[in-house]
Amino acid sequence: MRLPQSVGRGASLGEPSPRRAGTSPPLAHFGLHEEQRPSIMARVSSAPGKAASTSRAPPFRAVQLATLVDTVPTGNRWLHEMKYDGYRVLLSVGGGEAVAYTRSGLDWSEKFSGLVADALKLKVSSALIDGEAVVLDADGRSSFQALQNALKGAPASIGYFAFDLLELDGEDLTQLPLTERKAKLAKILPKGKSRLRYSDHIAGNGEKLLNQFCAAGLEGVISKRADGRYVGSRSGGWLKTKCIKRQEFVVVGWTPSDKSRLFRSLILGVHEDGVLRYAGKVGTGFDTQEIIDLMAVMAPLEQEAPTVKAPRAEMRGAHWLRPKLVAEIAFTEMTNEGTLRHPSFLGLREDKKPEAVVVETEAPVEAVTAETSSIKITNRDRVIFPEGKLTKGQLADYYAQVAPTMLPWIGSRPISLVRCPQGRAKKCFFQKHDAGSFGDAVRHVAIREKDGHDEPYLYVDTADGLLTFVQMGTIEFHGWGARIEDVEKADRLVFDLDPDEGLDFENVRSAAFHFREILQSIGLETFPMVTGGKGVHVIAPLVPQAEWPEVKDFAHRLAQAVAQSDPEHFTAALPKAQRKGRIFVDYLRNQRGATAVMPYGVRAREGAPVAVPITWKEMETIDKSSHWTIRDGAELVKRAGSKALSGWGRADQTLPDL
Repeated sequence: MRLPQSVGRGASLGEPSPRRAGTSPPLAHFGLHEEQRPSIMARVSSAPGKAASTSRAPPFRAVQLATLVDTVPTGNRWLHEMKYDGYRVLLSVGGGEAVAYTRSGLDWSEKFSGLVADALKLKVSSALIDGEAVVLDADGRSSFQALQNALKGAPASIGYFAFDLLELDGEDLTQLPLTERKAKLAKILPKGKSRLRYSDHIAGNGEKLLNQFCAAGLEGVISKRADGRYVGSRSGGWLKTKCIKRQEFVVVGWTPSDKSRLFRSLILGVHEDGVLRYAGKVGTGFDTQEIIDLMAVMAPLEQEAPTVKAPRAEMRGAHWLRPKLVAEIAFTEMTNEGTLRHPSFLGLREDKKPEAVVVETEAPVEAVTAETSSIKITNRDRVIFPEGKLTKGQLADYYAQVAPTMLPWIGSRPISLVRCPQGRAKKCFFQKHDAGSFGDAVRHVAIREKDGHDEPYLYVDTADGLLTFVQMGTIEFHGWGARIEDVEKADRLVFDLDPDEGLDFENVRSAAFHFREILQSIGLETFPMVTGGKGVHVIAPLVPQAEWPEVKDFAHRLAQAVAQSDPEHFTAALPKAQRKGRIFVDYLRNQRGATAVMPYGVRAREGAPVAVPITWKEMETIDKSSHWTIRDGAELVKRAGSKALSGWGRADQTLPDL
């Protein structure tokens, strides 16, 4: 079903890298002794393997998300589709393999083996399809509970409604209008009996469609801009209107039953302002087998201390759990106290982490569909960059311009800010938590600190969130190497090549290509980014599988090996005194809590330079790391949609076997 590929011996720099880096040498090869220093390239290039295919299954990319709104948008510029009750799945096919990804990038090919098998039959060289995995009940309605049961023992009954096409035969389609993408999608899907079906739509009349769906007991409506391009974030181009209220909650405990049942109800929690709070109890929606299965899953998670603060009278005999389980709950409304009325259990969700579970509220459709950001920028004429007399208004306009391009990289990722309220030449400070001053457009994710308590870290997934930070004096955005869906698993390696004073950009250029060769020879495809400062980031995307200790250890050993093999030009030493005349290989970006400047982020440096993704071809001739500034917003948006950069920062690969 899945045919892993790998780079063979003697692979040239132009060859594609492997889908999985499982044939590379052990990490012990990086532990060089004195006599072994000159031979690092000989060691890492000796990995056995098969020649790579010329057509590969496209790697995972961030999915476009829908914003919950109060009413269906009107007008013919909106297409309306059925909202399905299942699991969001990206199907990737190419080169004799097919993969099923969850919305957070997990490989669930085994769980959706039937869908993967049918995807392999598509008459395409390669494709990346977005859709929903579902099980239909006897009345033709998608049922989340039926899907849960099918995943446990009847995968053949799982179908798939495809509603978007991101790539086809090596071509990136995300810049095309939705109508064109769907037309291409309809042509490649099978016409006869298949698990893969086309999700149809209507133009306009969305409110009427919603009423019909609600009367039929369906989920609701997804509304999409007909001319919209595909943006891997919550851009406002996709909206959802629900017939009934339902969302994910964290299971934080259970109360005992005085009857024959093993438990009476589940205790629920939800994150608000980065803190897990009590959200009520659910005691309906379970059958006998589900109760037995839930008890088996909950038993290992029991703890003595209460997981949330809850009314004592309602918690008599409560068994508390470590917050590791996420449940889908239907309910009629949420009270003023933040608890659920008439909740009903629908099933556990394995595709979403507890840290990412927050209260979802309906936004006014007029505000979400506005053509410009709703964030008012005050003091637009304040000079932020005195050297070029660039203002706060110009900075805000730049971020508004590049927001759709930047959000797929920065969105849904814990971030830290460099805030300079009076301008870059005055006092600036670093901030990673919120004291409650940023407002509703800025989100929070609870992350456990070393001492065991949770802290609310910042993240955004909309342009309004981005502009809120700018209004509050933010210039720089630095992101974790992991997304909020699972902050413990890295989705990239970043090697920051930082030159000592006196070294010119030519040294940095040579160092970047040296790192590319080393990482490619051990099976990792990399992408360069000029940082807007003096250096370059060499980035290796990862499937979020390895946890931070493993990632940090790998990066540290590799940096040490490079420094030992060429001590005249490289150092991995932290003290600045030991970096004289050399390039510091900063591997510390690859540890829990560490951050790196995000693509298209502005730097608080002279001239307002910008961190910009580039190709390896461009790396050969670019003049400096600060080549682009905030004056180049239109150019950066245009080049981000170019064919040369269409696959930048995406590769389906894991750390080499250690």
